[in-house]
Amino acid sequence: MKSTAFWFLATGASAALTHMGVFALVQHLQPDVWPEAANALGFAVAFGVSFWGHRWLSFKGTSTPVLQSLRRFVVTALAGFACNELVFVVLTRHYGWFGLLALFFALVVASAQTFVLSRFWAFQH
Repeated sequence: MKSTAFWFLATGASAALTHMGVFALVQHLQPDVWPEAANALGFAVAFGVSFWGHRWLSFKGTSTPVLQSLRRFVVTALAGFACNELVFVVLTRHYGWFGLLALFFALVVASAQTFVLSRFWAFQH
């Protein structure tokens, strides 16, 4: 479990940094793009980092076939993104938080949900 937790955090941090980097780049280069759209683009780019890192590092002992894990992880990731986007919208639109700070907080909130769904369903042992 220690190894799973370490690699989950390392993969999640890599995916989160990718997500936040794309978000910041889009916001910098195209300031007229809605923050929610930049968040979605960041999610789309970070998805690959997240899936392959979790598949080959976090849950490497899984007996679930790759395509089955991919299908399940798409559902898991979309559920995590829905949670992320909801928290992000509330923090930016309702409370006026700065976009990158709101995104960081939203990613932290969504990561717990993603871990549970990944561990016990997408990459089930």
